[in-house]
Amino acid sequence: MAKTGTTTQGLRAAIERSGYYPTLVAEAVQAAVGSEPVVSYLVHQETTFDANEVRRHVTVLVLTGTRFIVSHTDEQAADATSPSPYATTSTESVKLDRISSVVLSRVVANPESYTPGQLPREVVLTIGWGAVARLDLEPAACGDPNCEADHGYTGSSTADDLSLRVSEAGDGPDSVRETLAFAQALSEATAATTTTR
Repeated sequence: MAKTGTTTQGLRAAIERSGYYPTLVAEAVQAAVGSEPVVSYLVHQETTFDANEVRRHVTVLVLTGTRFIVSHTDEQAADATSPSPYATTSTESVKLDRISSVVLSRVVANPESYTPGQLPREVVLTIGWGAVARLDLEPAACGDPNCEADHGYTGSSTADDLSLRVSEAGDGPDSVRETLAFAQALSEATAATTTTR
């Protein structure tokens, strides 16, 4: 379930509607947002299956005039370190000028009959700001099949700080629309900070 909007009150209501430890999540998000007005937000709850356990987690994305805030809350079952179930909440606040990429991948069914404005079947929002990067390396080679020289390595580095997948089948069409709206607001905000630098 994803919820998006533009007010602090709407953000609190969306967190409460998610039903996922709303008091805990809202307090963590509010502490990170502080007194800044909310420009846009997205609340996404996801349920995953891990062996014999059902796990839930919620991600809250908030855009203010100067920052991108991401909050993630996971629940954990009782284990050797804790006799009772517990939840872990983390928040990160990123200045808008640090965001290096906003990638929105769209999956569209029957692309030959696509019409403008048609809702994608699924979207994946990937946001990079340099906190996490994936490095893929492989041995470099030359075109000579008989060459035995060491040519070192070649590879690529990909920013991959946050990736959020929302599908029409799993989350509903409104969640896909809300993710598209948040991605657009974030893209426009990062473009605006680039032009004012």
